[in-house]
Amino acid sequence: MGTLNVLKNCVGHGAGHAVGHAARQLLRFGLLQVRCCAFAVALVAGIGASALLPELPVARYDLVLLYGIGLTAFARKAGWDSARDTAVIAVCHLIGLLFELVKVRLGSWSYPEDALTKIAGVPLYGGFLYAAVGSYVCRAWRLLDLSLTRYRPLPMAVLAAAVYLNFFTHHWLPDARWALAALLLAALWGTWVGYTVGGVRHRMPLALAFVLIGFFLWVAENAATYAGAWSYPDQLDGWQPVPLAKFGAWALLISVTFVIAARAARPARAPLGVANLTP
Repeated sequence: MGTLNVLKNCVGHGAGHAVGHAARQLLRFGLLQVRCCAFAVALVAGIGASALLPELPVARYDLVLLYGIGLTAFARKAGWDSARDTAVIAVCHLIGLLFELVKVRLGSWSYPEDALTKIAGVPLYGGFLYAAVGSYVCRAWRLLDLSLTRYRPLPMAVLAAAVYLNFFTHHWLPDARWALAALLLAALWGTWVGYTVGGVRHRMPLALAFVLIGFFLWVAENAATYAGAWSYPDQLDGWQPVPLAKFGAWALLISVTFVIAARAARPARAPLGVANLTP
């Protein structure tokens, strides 16, 4: 019986140690994610704060643009973003601004307030919302030491471009997002993203990472629309939660940002496994 009790105690101690280690790793991962989201959180917080300001001679959208420019400069100066990251973020800003110009013209959503820095109904700060996603991906690449196994850059680039275009063309042509989602899953089959937390190397399917990022972007979009960053047609008479379908749209759209960041990322470490970045 004494031997049996010793074995039980050892098993219980081992299980408790494993649970404690997992909890600490989860906490470390969460703190790293907070650091990765620093630019996005600061941007949304600034937009929310701008809605609480008293009436000023400067339009709120114009103030938010100045705030976004200042935040970008601060992120570069503080070391949040490297020069390479800032270039990726700038590209994401331009791509996002083009997206906004088309979608606002088509009535998908609107920016109802007046501003000097509005072009075709879109305030220039609108691109910062996509730049924030680019900042998150770039910071995650560095802070979590990302690496890719069996990543296929050419098919991913083609599919990301098709995803981006489909968000425009579905207004006139059949919506191909389900077909594109299936093709993305096929292109991502067997692709793993490696990341480091607390000195321990982990990995997950890249497709799962896209889904998780898409979900949290949907949560962030709810916060942004509540703060008045923009409004969907059904939110003009009062805020309502963003439809869950937008979660799937973000999970697809993140492929565009990821392809840009992956192209710019330096191979800081060898990817996991025996397969490298394969076309």
